[in-house]
Amino acid sequence: MAEHLPDAAKRAERSDHSPWNWLLLLPLAVTLYPPLYNRESPDLFGIPFFYWYQMVAIGIGVTCTIVVYRMTRR
Repeated sequence: MAEHLPDAAKRAERSDHSPWNWLLLLPLAVTLYPPLYNRESPDLFGIPFFYWYQMVAIGIGVTCTIVVYRMTRR
């Protein structure tokens, strides 16, 4: 069906060009720069910073993915 549409209509059908998709770069950015989290202090309940930062980064990634999904679904 899409083969018979003009180019403009084909481009309009795509839904992956939402500005919300830029939010998915946040979890990537917070883990891509190791000097930001490559240290032991401050610790949280005896857990070094490196480990609890990674757990927080997972939470940021999940939250961003949920927000983007909900804002871009039809």
